[in-house]
Amino acid sequence: MEKHINKAKTLIEAIPYIQSFRGKTVVIKYGGSAMIDEEIKAMMMQDIALLKLIGIEIVLVHGGGPFINETLHRMNKESKFIDGLRVTDKETMEIAEMVLSGKINKEIVNDIEKNGLKAVGISGKDGMTLKAKKKIVNGIDIGYVGDIVDVDTNLITCLLQCGYIPVIAPIGRDEEGNTYNINADYAAVAIAGALNAQKLVYVTDVKGVMEDINDPKSLITLMTVNEAKKNIESGTIYGGMIPKVECCVSAVEKGVDTVHIIDGRVEHSILLEIFTQEGIGTMFK
Repeated sequence: MEKHINKAKTLIEAIPYIQSFRGKTVVIKYGGSAMIDEEIKAMMMQDIALLKLIGIEIVLVHGGGPFINETLHRMNKESKFIDGLRVTDKETMEIAEMVLSGKINKEIVNDIEKNGLKAVGISGKDGMTLKAKKKIVNGIDIGYVGDIVDVDTNLITCLLQCGYIPVIAPIGRDEEGNTYNINADYAAVAIAGALNAQKLVYVTDVKGVMEDINDPKSLITLMTVNEAKKNIESGTIYGGMIPKVECCVSAVEKGVDTVHIIDGRVEHSILLEIFTQEGIGTMFK
């Protein structure tokens, strides 16, 4: 009985959040174990289904680096990296697009629709949604890797208005028709900013930003943009977390109300972060 009472209390606690976010847009950057572990994936799709059913507009942006690595390995295609970015020749770009747009994207659409919702998978090339330019790293041409220069939200908005969840692969193109692989974290920022999203949620394999990576109790639950910048300068935020936090800062500066880094391995992590007072990750505002 107590278990059922606690469930009811949780639902009651969520009421003001549901009222606040109904009709608003939430962009979810989907990655980590939530894309691989079937049990976690199923819970993630249930969370997305509930958000949609209570009137929140969901836009899902996904990555797929490990899947690209696996496919390249199977095809005996060696990968070279410069500053953490894959040097992407034409063949590698074709493989990346095949994996991102042809495989992962459609699997996510299928997973969403198994929960009774409607979804459409697109890449950033469709409708010129993600206009990109070649990325140059320290004067070095690394191939078909791009930076976003503009976001056309018309196709995304059209899908939302028709009741669909847009599922977006981070592939862009330029006006000459060249295709570019784009970092999914950056794509999520650009899309969330262009849509004036209420929230951007990064689903990851980390709890959030920690003061001490070895102390699970040191999670920083709330951080302002200024605090985030100071924590990067001081070294509190370091390594692979820096680009993720920089994305969060950029999104807030683009007008997104709040940005969240959450651990997708936690059961129903999105619901806990959005609909409870405590949350489970780090929120930036």
